[in-house]
Amino acid sequence: MNVFDWLSNMDMPVQERFDVLEVRFKNGRKEFFRNADKLELNAGDPVVVEVQNGHHLGYVSLQGELVRLQMKKKNVANDGDIRRIYRIANTRDLEKFEEAQKREMPSLHRCREIIRQMRLSMKLSDVEFQADNTKASFYYSAEERVDFRELIKILAGEFRVRVEMRQISLRQEAGRLGGIGVCGRELCCSTWLSEFKNVATSAARYQNLSLNPSKLSGQCGRLKCCLNYELETYLGALKDIPEVTRPLQTEKGDASLQKTDIFRKTMWFGYKDENTWYPLGVERVKEILRWNEEGRKPATLEQNEVIEREPVAVLNSDLMRLDKKFSNKGGKNKRRSRGQRHNRGRRPGNSQQPPKS
Repeated sequence: MNVFDWLSNMDMPVQERFDVLEVRFKNGRKEFFRNADKLELNAGDPVVVEVQNGHHLGYVSLQGELVRLQMKKKNVANDGDIRRIYRIANTRDLEKFEEAQKREMPSLHRCREIIRQMRLSMKLSDVEFQADNTKASFYYSAEERVDFRELIKILAGEFRVRVEMRQISLRQEAGRLGGIGVCGRELCCSTWLSEFKNVATSAARYQNLSLNPSKLSGQCGRLKCCLNYELETYLGALKDIPEVTRPLQTEKGDASLQKTDIFRKTMWFGYKDENTWYPLGVERVKEILRWNEEGRKPATLEQNEVIEREPVAVLNSDLMRLDKKFSNKGGKNKRRSRGQRHNRGRRPGNSQQPPKS
């Protein structure tokens, strides 16, 4: 996901513009390169950059002072280790890059066949060829350590390139492949999420979610990263919710906790022999717990208070009143017209006929 450059239209206090740019490659992979030749570049321009033992082609994704902030966020030092941008990509560079991209899918299928033949316990997910067609990176995931030295020799001899095997996690694999989540949007790991934090089952428990692995797991097979997004909000709201470790004791019987609405601060309790749940406020629950600690029992769960119920607004109630008004008005007109018809006398067509001879 590209970063919006909200500083692009602002005058910077420095004399010279920051000479490091962010360049985007396949599947959203980004690196920083130095614009040593002061090239006039804009976001989205294809550039040829320096890589180890060759060159590669990418697209400018960010420039200016925001690059400095991104480097600080990712702990990248602004020193001589940053590689440089060679030039703006010309037609020949783009054609060679397109030829390299066409080799990726056949190489992926062929490498998977070789892995099956060698019976290696690894899953190959993606292949990326360098723009100069001298190097290919194979991305794989595996649960155990894999000895792929023989595999590298076979791939290097078949594809005539230098082969690099990169192991990635299951979450990184899902981010490279992309997809649509159950929310209907693109996966966070393939659009904007760059750091994968640990997700525990306690995050689902704090949010009162059912511990169903099929619903809590993402496309990577791990717990969804979005379980952490609202966790701090839930933890803050849980501070006011009392911890109920035993049933509430009343004269009617013992009532067990059935459900908790954290943000409405409402807790539902139910008796053992009943199917009805009684909603109680947090203060009422604390009061009953305090009574039970003192050895007292309330008569019932609910307080003996008169609750004023607000009128329930029915959807399209105004239209229903208008329809009822016009329907009654139509009935009155019909009755009125019938009464007027009886008072007019006989119709012309009903005049007396002359007696038959």
